[in-house]
Amino acid sequence: QVRLVQSGGGLVQAGGSLRLSCVVSGSTSTIGRMAWIRQAPGKEREEVAAILWGGKPEYLDSVKGRFTIFEDHAKNMWSLEMDRLVPEDTGTYYCNAWARGEIYWGEGTLVLVSS
Repeated sequence: QVRLVQSGGGLVQAGGSLRLSCVVSGSTSTIGRMAWIRQAPGKEREEVAAILWGGKPEYLDSVKGRFTIFEDHAKNMWSLEMDRLVPEDTGTYYCNAWARGEIYWGEGTLVLVSS
């Protein structure tokens, strides 16, 4: 079992920055992949960033150069730094962890970017 607890998010003006964090507990040694997914109002969920254990991060084209995944394995924490935010980044952001064929989800956190 893996448990994910998210923090961060909130309201920011366009051009601003926010940092989301996801602290993972439980069987963390089984995690093979971490990802950040967002769901904008009225839209499908989309994966904005992901990283394989020991691998390089991958980003959705629309966030490349603006979003960065940070890992702190000592704290079992993955963070998503979001810079130069635009209103289209508004949505609920979830972290998820892939571990031994199961996908575990954080509770989600709202990011609201005002124009």
